[in-house]
Amino acid sequence: MTDEPSGPSTPVAQTSLAAPQWERETIEKLLFASLREQQAARRWRVFSRLIWLAIFGGILWLIYMGQTATTTTSSPHTAVIDIKGEIADGAEASAEYVVGSLKTAFEDSGAQAVVLLINSPGGSPVQAGIINDEIHRLKALHDKKVYAVVEETCASAAYYIASAADEIYVDKASMVGSIGVLMDGFGFTGLMEKLGIERRLLTAGANKGMLDPFSPQDETQRAYIQTMLSEIHAQFIAVVKKGRGERLKETPDTFSGLVWNGQQAVQLGLADGLGNLDFVAREVVKAEDIVDYTHRENVGLRLAKRFGASIGEGMFHAARAAGVQLR
Repeated sequence: MTDEPSGPSTPVAQTSLAAPQWERETIEKLLFASLREQQAARRWRVFSRLIWLAIFGGILWLIYMGQTATTTTSSPHTAVIDIKGEIADGAEASAEYVVGSLKTAFEDSGAQAVVLLINSPGGSPVQAGIINDEIHRLKALHDKKVYAVVEETCASAAYYIASAADEIYVDKASMVGSIGVLMDGFGFTGLMEKLGIERRLLTAGANKGMLDPFSPQDETQRAYIQTMLSEIHAQFIAVVKKGRGERLKETPDTFSGLVWNGQQAVQLGLADGLGNLDFVAREVVKAEDIVDYTHRENVGLRLAKRFGASIGEGMFHAARAAGVQLR
């Protein structure tokens, strides 16, 4: 009597054979999916690096082009240099930028004269003094005229610069003058007393805490500062008198820090006439073509600063998120 396999044994055997096949296919699918993800991630990394490289290369190119490009032309023209905004170190109206523009304009054989197009409330007497001295030096070296054309405002340090020009032209409503020097600040001693706040200031040097806004004003120190301001004011006055000469109709208010409109400035000898840039180029310089020599911050450098700032900010936040203390 022979034994025959029972009915249920056959599907069990088939299941046992199919199970490894199913597992193998599943593992293969997972491996292929993982491989595709890795390949996609690798391609994205390469692509993103190429994008960043292109951006970085573009910034470098803009910086290079801005540094190598020069404004030169051989045809007769009027050279113009903008002096706008605050006159201060690091600003576009700083001595570094303005002097560089002046040198380029004077050295161009096609420039028949240099026009300073001014719209500034003033700023640093040091920066203005450097520019004033350089204007006188370049005029003597290249035998070219310098004209100042005032738009809205030419006050304080801006007029310090303008006084070096051979002639000054203004609009009848321009604000001109403010020949004076100031140093300002605040004092909080009364408020501190009312709030019960005690100021604890330690210094090495009797005058190291001079003009500290949280300490009572010392009369000796105040007199010292006033003397220093008066000396700088005297320097300013000497520069204006040298530049304007006999044209200046001095009054008790001329050097008091007052400002005048353009029409009054002409009457007082602080300016020579009414006129804008086009008028001066056409009627005074006799060269209607105007070429701008103004130094302006390079686009590439501006992008690089913003790019660097954004990266630094991102690193800072990432470090903070990771618990790293940046001090």
